[in-house]
Amino acid sequence: MTSILDTPDLATAPDLDPKRFRALAIIAVAQLMVVLDASVVIIALPSAQKALHISTANRQWMLTAYTLSFAGLLLLGGRIADYFGRKRMFVISLVGFAGASALGGLAQNSAMLFSARALQGAFAAVMAPAALSLLTVAFTEPKERARAFAVYGGIAGGGAAIGLILGGFLTEFASWRWTLLINVPIAIVAAVAAFRYVTESRASANHGYDLPGAVTVTGGLLALVYGFTKAGTDGWTSSTTVTFFAVAAVLLVAFVLIEQRVAHPLLPLRVVLERSRGGSFLASLLVGVAMLGTFLSLTYYFQGTLHYSALKSGFAFVPFSLGIITGATLASRFLPRFGPRAVMTGGLLLGMAGLALFTTLDVHSAYISVVLPAEVIVSLGMGLSFVSMSSTALVGVNPADAGVASALVNATQQTGGTLGAALINTIATSATVSYVAAHGKSVASLTAGSIHGYTTAFTFSAIVLAVAAVSAFTLVRQGRPSAEEADLAEDEALVLAASL
Repeated sequence: MTSILDTPDLATAPDLDPKRFRALAIIAVAQLMVVLDASVVIIALPSAQKALHISTANRQWMLTAYTLSFAGLLLLGGRIADYFGRKRMFVISLVGFAGASALGGLAQNSAMLFSARALQGAFAAVMAPAALSLLTVAFTEPKERARAFAVYGGIAGGGAAIGLILGGFLTEFASWRWTLLINVPIAIVAAVAAFRYVTESRASANHGYDLPGAVTVTGGLLALVYGFTKAGTDGWTSSTTVTFFAVAAVLLVAFVLIEQRVAHPLLPLRVVLERSRGGSFLASLLVGVAMLGTFLSLTYYFQGTLHYSALKSGFAFVPFSLGIITGATLASRFLPRFGPRAVMTGGLLLGMAGLALFTTLDVHSAYISVVLPAEVIVSLGMGLSFVSMSSTALVGVNPADAGVASALVNATQQTGGTLGAALINTIATSATVSYVAAHGKSVASLTAGSIHGYTTAFTFSAIVLAVAAVSAFTLVRQGRPSAEEADLAEDEALVLAASL
């Protein structure tokens, strides 16, 4: 996989690709589709849960099935695209994504829906690194490349907001199924155009695929998510829960051992063991844990407690997307002056403060006085943090490891989101059940119990961001990137933010 910071030597750079701007348009459309898919599904979740009779404990699988396969296969997907041909795998992954979307849109039960979401994640794990690599190869002139990635990052940031509104519109006026089915024509058209206008490229040598590493890390994460899910239904000490946790521990330890011994590891441990870079990856993981579960709780608060329509819920989330774009823009200006440690730590503490404000929600809370300020505070903090994480993870990395480092920023957040959605859903559900058991099953008690579950989840998320802030301040060194490096980190951070 190629990082946006891998700039080829202009003396040896090939002639400019005459089709590069058409390629940019096609890749931008594909990126917009993936971003839209991530945000529209959040709004559609309550409707899908009701239609397919999905249990409260299992509802998070509509999100985590996607993020789990995406995170577990992203590094492998980059390798596959590099050595089988980036254009070829980009087209194949677009067609596969369309097929998986159709399967999900036509799902008749939860198993069919969750399987389709996992397939979407697997194809996206190939599509994302292939798209970035194609742009890097097509745009070899530094100023053109910067503009190309600014377009790519801007679509990622703005597309998330569009997706929230589109998801609400489709869910309310058509069906939740169209939030998935709409991908089919977009992906097919993009695949046909890519076949004609995108220029093929591939790596010069095949360094292997580390399939044992991919299998153990994905299997370990899957077992861990199942463990969190079973803890919500069977209890933390049940034999089933403990067994899943034990299997997860064995597989994840095996993954680390494999990466230490295999000739061409999926994850070279030297990349994560460097102090500042490791601190950035840890912060990214913890942000993922905190934020995807927060979106899940807010979605059900809007539609279940405040009785917002799907469309109104989409609009209610839009300030979050706009706040991230604003925070990312500010961060690219702050980084050269203050350095990543200060900006990252400040952003994480700001996010923690916003989540703390969310813990004050009740059934009578007004959107303008509580929800909106909290969204703005959290999103500004996340925008500041994402750019700092991207900068720390990518700037100064060995060129041989740049692709892995770039992918890891996204993979750690997706992994954290996978674990966080399962864990926070379990925490919220358990808190609600405990509250109702103590106060009875009246309508008022059930409503208050749901609020108690949400605020408990927000409290946990705030604590997670506090831990992330401490780790960032402790581990990340204060080196300052250049203004150009900060701008590049801003573009990549918008892509990262859109994958939440």
